[in-house]
Amino acid sequence: MIKSVCIVGCGWFGLPLAQAMVTQGITVNGSKRSTEKAASLTEYGINGFTLDLSFDEQIEENQLAIEAALNTDCLVVNIPPGLRKDPQGYLVKLARLTRLIRDISYQRIIFISTTGVYPSVEKLMTEKDAVAHSEVSDKLLQAEAMFAGLTNSCIARFAGLVGPKRHPGRFLAGKIDMSQPEAAVNIVHLNDCILAVSELIFEPSAAGIYNVCAPKHPSRQAFYQQASLNLGLVAPQFTQEKSGGKIISSDRLTKELNFEYQFSDPMDMLVAC
Repeated sequence: MIKSVCIVGCGWFGLPLAQAMVTQGITVNGSKRSTEKAASLTEYGINGFTLDLSFDEQIEENQLAIEAALNTDCLVVNIPPGLRKDPQGYLVKLARLTRLIRDISYQRIIFISTTGVYPSVEKLMTEKDAVAHSEVSDKLLQAEAMFAGLTNSCIARFAGLVGPKRHPGRFLAGKIDMSQPEAAVNIVHLNDCILAVSELIFEPSAAGIYNVCAPKHPSRQAFYQQASLNLGLVAPQFTQEKSGGKIISSDRLTKELNFEYQFSDPMDMLVAC
């Protein structure tokens, strides 16, 4: 039974996930890169600890405390890739983390990834369709592989994230000549990410890779125009091309684990961001 969780990366997603765990009576250790921010986690009932995977020195100075914080029943790895700024740095950070946890036996490891591993082709994408179609996707798949082989691991691939402070109405507002008006929107609300990862943590049968994406897929034009108008912003204008795009399937999550989305239709997310 999982009674304690360590969340590496208590940011936009990690912090509310940690808060959700606390409300369920779970002991939560959460990391931040600065000591000040780590200390602030205590106000949420989270045992904050400092972990900056960018520097060996910081880890070596606090290795015993870091390893103690990582030693829980479940580990959630939620580190923003930042691949466009530093393509190799992400893998270096994850390698440091894997060294720190190599002697810990977890009941569950959840690695947060992204649907960016799928190419932009007109096709329904299942978990088996990931391919290294770019430098970024190659690094993402390498990152997944570092955790996929660990005992009791699951990988959650998030679609485009929306929620508090990430309203999609701002993404394309006022832009013109936007391409692919009929392409499917692949997004997911923060609340559903929390619910999905919670399911993977506590469901014994969960294993392997799961896409986390709203099951309904309105067109880019319909969705982003409405999203902008909801905020009183200028709606984006699209070209008349007819090409489509990829559709991310979340069938494995919904059918195998009976998962139910709180926001199955992206249009319903617009009032909850």
